[in-house]
Amino acid sequence: MKMTTAEQIASWEAKRAASAERMGAIMEKSCEEGRALDDEEKEEYENLNAEVKACDEHIVRLKDYEKIVASKATPVEAKKVTDPDSGSKAREPSGILSVRPNVPKGIAFARYAKALINGQGNPMLALMYANQQRHWEAQTPEVAAFIKAAVEGGTTTTSGWASEWVYNQNLVSEFIELLRPATVIGRLPGLRQVPFNVRVNGQDSGSTAYWSGQGAAIPVSKLNSIEVTLGIAKATGLVVLTDELVRSSEPSAEMKVRDDLIASIAEFSDRQFLDPGVAEVTNVSPASITNGVTPLTPTGTNLAALRADVQTLFRDFINVNDNPRSATWIMDTSQALAISMMQNALSQNEFPNLNMEGGIFMGLPAVVSNAANIAGSPDSGRMIILAKTSDILFADDGNVAIDASREASIEMTDAPSGNAATGTAGTTSLVSMYQSNSVAVRAVRYINWKKARSTAVAFIQDAAYVA
Repeated sequence: MKMTTAEQIASWEAKRAASAERMGAIMEKSCEEGRALDDEEKEEYENLNAEVKACDEHIVRLKDYEKIVASKATPVEAKKVTDPDSGSKAREPSGILSVRPNVPKGIAFARYAKALINGQGNPMLALMYANQQRHWEAQTPEVAAFIKAAVEGGTTTTSGWASEWVYNQNLVSEFIELLRPATVIGRLPGLRQVPFNVRVNGQDSGSTAYWSGQGAAIPVSKLNSIEVTLGIAKATGLVVLTDELVRSSEPSAEMKVRDDLIASIAEFSDRQFLDPGVAEVTNVSPASITNGVTPLTPTGTNLAALRADVQTLFRDFINVNDNPRSATWIMDTSQALAISMMQNALSQNEFPNLNMEGGIFMGLPAVVSNAANIAGSPDSGRMIILAKTSDILFADDGNVAIDASREASIEMTDAPSGNAATGTAGTTSLVSMYQSNSVAVRAVRYINWKKARSTAVAFIQDAAYVA
């Protein structure tokens, strides 16, 4: 359902408040420790500051628009009533008044996660926790309704039971709606969406046409076709939160839970999607779109070198009769910024439609992600990727499963050594959730991808173009 202007204003004000609060927390921490902000804090603070300014500007626009809409409103002409019976009927409501709670998108999903966390994964305890949060009942009643349906464990013969699971679709779809723009996959236009475990025909090379003389045999060109099946694969995120945070009912805490879940899944899936070192693991995970692609080494760092290298990438597609006009660029933030600042001999911006958030580069859309900068990798480094998205198959069931534990011991590293299949115990940076009064939250998203054509992607490695 479309949000009203007033609801949009409230949503943007809530977003601004959360960003401003985080800015304050960063400054307070540096003041307490008697130091200046480090590089990571500076970057986060500046990004938050930009968000606050953007929110302020948009709120002003929304309020101006609200006044314009109000000025165009047509007053309802009062109907003269002459008898008491008609007067009573006139005062009766003519339709249904719908009131929607004013909470930002994804908060209902975050509250469901908090209930599950505080219930230690037990649906009954989670329902008790949800029922204790009185403001949830008014703002997000679907949370308790969905948990209750899980507790009751109904059957197909239970009257009204299946309708409760509609709440699950509402909770998850709202979260996915926020997650997709945070990932490279969600921002790439033209990906070919296919179902899981369905065989799809692909093509490894294009055919060629020829002139043919009168009565002469027509030359035959070779068309290599392949069959691709996307099995079920899952991307998982594991976030450790303090008990104080998950118990807090403050809007900023709920948004923190929501945003941490989004960031955890987005960071992982982007890296897996772009890192050339990520190879396919049969029945476990897909290869990245750059895996197996021979990268192009830059010929230099100036504008002329950039043009020459881009032309080479385009030629890679053209040489296999694959038109790149529907392709998309993927690059990291710093490289996009550097290229956007390049100027010609007349001191004019060479690429005026490109900025650090993406845009248009060489006539094609550009998507920005820090996952395109694989620090320390000799095979990639900072990449500029050209991907023909119509040649990339993508499967997504549109669901995210949440679980939580207060008793587990977690390897606090992005390269854990534990493996249940091989009986290997994790020993690196092992932290007890019980001892540290923390909660481990696990999010699982079922997703898979594969190139329908081996030549669907080309990229420049170790790009360092400067203005």
